[in-house]
Amino acid sequence: MDLLACMLLFVLHVAAVTCTPGPLVDIVVDRYDIPKVCPREVQTEDFVRYHFNGTFHEDGKKFDSSHDRGKAFISQVGLGRLITGMDRGLQGMCVNERRRITVPPHLAYGSVGTGGVIPPDAVLVFDVLLLDIWNAEDKVQIRTLSKPASCNRTSVVSDYIRYHYNGTLLSGEAFDSSYSRNATYDTYLGQGYLIKGMDEGLLGMCAGEKRIIIVPPFLAYGENGSGTRIPPQATLVFEVLLVDLFNPKDDLMVQVKEVPEGCIRRTKTGDYIRYHYNGTFQDGSPFDSSYQRNSTYNTYIGMGYVIRGIDKALQGLCIGEKRRVIVPPHMAYGEEGVGDLIPGSAVLVFDIHVIDFHNPNDPVHIKVTHKPEGCSVKSETDDLIQYRYNCSLMDRTLLYSSDKLDSPSFTTLGTNNVISGLEKGLSGMCEGERREVIVPPHWGHGENGAGGVPGSAVLFFELELVKLQKGVPEGYMFVWLGDSPNPLFPAMDLNGDNEVPLEEFSEFLMLQVKEGKGRLRPGTDADTIIKDMFNNQDRNEDGKIVEDELKLKTDEESERMKRDEL
Repeated sequence: MDLLACMLLFVLHVAAVTCTPGPLVDIVVDRYDIPKVCPREVQTEDFVRYHFNGTFHEDGKKFDSSHDRGKAFISQVGLGRLITGMDRGLQGMCVNERRRITVPPHLAYGSVGTGGVIPPDAVLVFDVLLLDIWNAEDKVQIRTLSKPASCNRTSVVSDYIRYHYNGTLLSGEAFDSSYSRNATYDTYLGQGYLIKGMDEGLLGMCAGEKRIIIVPPFLAYGENGSGTRIPPQATLVFEVLLVDLFNPKDDLMVQVKEVPEGCIRRTKTGDYIRYHYNGTFQDGSPFDSSYQRNSTYNTYIGMGYVIRGIDKALQGLCIGEKRRVIVPPHMAYGEEGVGDLIPGSAVLVFDIHVIDFHNPNDPVHIKVTHKPEGCSVKSETDDLIQYRYNCSLMDRTLLYSSDKLDSPSFTTLGTNNVISGLEKGLSGMCEGERREVIVPPHWGHGENGAGGVPGSAVLFFELELVKLQKGVPEGYMFVWLGDSPNPLFPAMDLNGDNEVPLEEFSEFLMLQVKEGKGRLRPGTDADTIIKDMFNNQDRNEDGKIVEDELKLKTDEESERMKRDEL
């Protein structure tokens, strides 16, 4: 054999060999299957777990096999617990590597052999698959795969944690997975409910963090293994996702995200609140959202209509405020959870946006933003008014605006043509006055809402009184602004002929209005009103009024009351 062939044989077999014919003086190692990744190689004093087939070099006959026994071989390397050839042949080996180790007799059982199985001077061949490596000095190994950008808290002893995991042996063979059961593994940390290595490896994790945790056998199931899936002295590899964590002593955690300027009032017990929310678990996976339903969640505060944590979190909020609320399970749905929606012992995270709130005892709130000088004539019941308005929700979502209408907005106060809260907000205004009016739902559209107004919505009005026409009481078509002429008929009989036709009656009334002595009902046609008044007085329907027919409405009511008394 030439020098080049000798060197090639050395590289392939990783052993000292002789290039001259004759018996082997050292082992021959054939590394015929090497894994691409080898994080650790066997060293002296390491423990190993491996499968092997043992055959004679001479005829290939098998003399032993761990495969046939169905149980891997376990030993320590380099301390004489194996035959010398195997102590040497296993050095530098990787998990999942396959080697063929040829051992000369003087490094095996020598000239004596053993037990009638191995004859004297036998050259032995071991076909080895390495399954596991560990050392008595090994510790739990942790490798972080991913971590959330923000981590407000990490796991500590006595926390209750929920996590998913894939469990494999060091060789990559799977032995268990929480994902396959579609359920997290839930337990207290550091209380002895887990193997020691996991109790250690799960410390300091954030919700949503992923880790690889490698646990040596003596911190796992040791010499006994566990069931049929975890053999004795097995190193375990866990890929873990921490879903959430809490401590039985935890209280509600509130993070204020946004508070609007000018917050003059905060929620308290007994208030009725409308809010939007996104509900997630601690790992960020969603379980519910009011936004998806396009409908706020509406409830009373502090009266037990929602979970205890949210009842507490809804206290002290401003309209428009945004909060993140982290609710431990003992303040949420506890160990039972809610069907398939919320697992038992789940920590819940709510991102809340308050749309509005009110109290059933709230009045209409009026704020005057502009008042003209010399404000003497103010709107009241029976007045006809023209006004401009913007109607919004409390988050300033515009619902309606008079500026978008084809004609000006008119109403007669006291006729129930507008919601009672708006009626109140329009009362007592001068022409040119502007107001901001907050109308709680019991002064607005109530629990059912109306049109584009959601149920139980608090409304925000921006009002301006454009024009004011003083009105007349209900049931009247004309009122005197002072004392009426006495006697009345001669005043009406403008030409003194002792009879008043419609034209003369109309001329008289319009003269009173012009001179500011009387007022017709605003918002209706003057000619129609005057004709109705004339017809009421023309009792014999002859087209003219005489003195005996003329009676004021107040006189008619006095006579009716007298008849009722009789």
